[in-house]
Amino acid sequence: MRRTARDSEESARRVNRRALLMGGAMTAFVAVLGARMRYLQVDQAEKFQLLAEENRINIRLIPPSRGQILDRNGVLIAGNEQNYRVVITREDAGDMEQVLHRLQALIPLADEDVAEVVAEAKAVSPFVPITVADRLEWEEFSKIAVNGPTLPGVTPEVGLSRVYPLDRDFAHVVGYVGPVSERDLAELENPDPLLQIPKFQIGKIGVERWVEDTLRGKAGQKRIEVNHVGRVMRELDRVEGQPGDDIRLTIDAGIQNFAQVRLGEESAAAVAMDVQTGDILAIASAPSFDPNLFVRGISTRDYTALTENDHTPLANKTVQGAYPPGSTFKMVTALAAMAAGVADEKRTIRCPGYIEFGDRRFRCWNHGGHGAVNLSRALMESCDVYFYELAQEVGIDNIAAMGRKLGLGERPDLPMSAIGAGIMPDKAWKQEKYKEDWRVGDTINASIGQGYVLTTPLQLALMTARIASGTAVKPRLIHRVGNQTLPIDPAPALDIDMTHLAAVRAGMFDVMNAERGTAKRSRIVDETMLMAGKTGTAQVRNYNQGEAVAANDSLPWRLRDHALFVCYAPYDNPRYAVSIVVEHGGGGSLAAAPIGRDILLRCLTGGIPPLSAYPADQRNRIESQFNDMPLRAFGPEGPKPSRA
Repeated sequence: MRRTARDSEESARRVNRRALLMGGAMTAFVAVLGARMRYLQVDQAEKFQLLAEENRINIRLIPPSRGQILDRNGVLIAGNEQNYRVVITREDAGDMEQVLHRLQALIPLADEDVAEVVAEAKAVSPFVPITVADRLEWEEFSKIAVNGPTLPGVTPEVGLSRVYPLDRDFAHVVGYVGPVSERDLAELENPDPLLQIPKFQIGKIGVERWVEDTLRGKAGQKRIEVNHVGRVMRELDRVEGQPGDDIRLTIDAGIQNFAQVRLGEESAAAVAMDVQTGDILAIASAPSFDPNLFVRGISTRDYTALTENDHTPLANKTVQGAYPPGSTFKMVTALAAMAAGVADEKRTIRCPGYIEFGDRRFRCWNHGGHGAVNLSRALMESCDVYFYELAQEVGIDNIAAMGRKLGLGERPDLPMSAIGAGIMPDKAWKQEKYKEDWRVGDTINASIGQGYVLTTPLQLALMTARIASGTAVKPRLIHRVGNQTLPIDPAPALDIDMTHLAAVRAGMFDVMNAERGTAKRSRIVDETMLMAGKTGTAQVRNYNQGEAVAANDSLPWRLRDHALFVCYAPYDNPRYAVSIVVEHGGGGSLAAAPIGRDILLRCLTGGIPPLSAYPADQRNRIESQFNDMPLRAFGPEGPKPSRA
């Protein structure tokens, strides 16, 4: 059938419409494609460039240099030393175990160490570097650097590690650092990203722990370029972190060393304090330990030796040890009695050698009795009966209130670990603690520093400093942070009558200098440095009624009495106070007082105590003793080797 012109014209119009629709669709598609390409290549160029670079560029944290710890004169106590180490990054290493086995051929690396590194790497983000080994020798470090192309993800680094050049002298005060643990992280609400780096070290005890945020500083960062197998090709840029601030303590390294050496291998503690400022000049606990062992990873053998030592070298006895103060507490009872108006300098009490209360006999240390004694003589000869009688009249609540004024029963605010508050008991305390009423017998025991009363050596030094100065001085351990010296707030006057304090000081002077003073053998004869003090002997076991008191020498070491001594000097212008506790040392006058005198003289003279300060008949023995002491010599460049 032949098509008409009209039909042909209609067909052509339909074809043209379809062509236009197809062409428009293709044009629209090309326009959309072009717009998308422009968006990706021009508008989003920076974003995709960054995404591409992240495939070959890593950002890593740079641990900051830890702040140093120094003594009051700038002697280094805790510093940093160069440390060659090797780290591995999981995301760059590929097969970690294979890489680590290659590393074993270059450095000593046990199979157990390899397993530990792999486990650590799985526990953290893949980009976090894991320390494989540190404290490498230069030859080992060089081998790793040379073989770098065959060790993807492995990076040899030169870092810093903590070191304690004075080792045992400051172990209990400064403490030590160690790797961050899960427990450490759990204690922090928003942990610093640095702490998530495996084996990153933070303070564990002592000043290192309590001033951690100041010492740690802030992390830096570096951008590094890696190739397709994770090998570091180059460092693109670096932003250094902010080093931690240095901390300067109030402690004098020379006095601290002298105190530590003087205590020797006794289980003992000593604290020396400036009575005007509260600055702690020495705070020594013996025996001590080397904190460097913990930084480097202490062996099981070394740790067992420390934990099984019956003299407990890991414990800081100056703030953790809680001891009955014995007769060093008698000043508290005397001041409480005078404040309550039941005693003065003239009142005398007869001492027959004991008192009887109910069915119990409370004995004086002098079983034959002291006869009629006043306050000065009671302190000088340490008569127990005098204080038994006063305590019954004044009552435990008044005694406890006086003890707290002098710093007992309260926890000092210092950046040290496990500081104890001791116990300054009263009626309410016993009711709360034991649900029992306070008894008069408890008061009698407390009057001479026995029974429930417990104190730390630091508290005894503070008590002595307050008696000597007449002010509520507070102990201080931090002298300077960075470049800022911490201000010393003037200590307010004690709420104690000055005439009462003068009476107690006079009694303490007689303890050292009177013919019948309990510590006369440990006096200072130099008129410019005369001292006042008080001895104490604290029982560590209870005796049954009528049981004879055994001689200390006949008892096992752990059952012997503690020896205590507190002192200050110069008497007429007090500057320094010292407390000494020798665990199971026996009598305070024999075991503790000689140590206290030596440390006090070291504070007063600024060097080895001069022989002229000692009684003439003791000088040969003292000279020999000092010659045998392995003391450090501190020069302008820091500590010098100990002399034998």
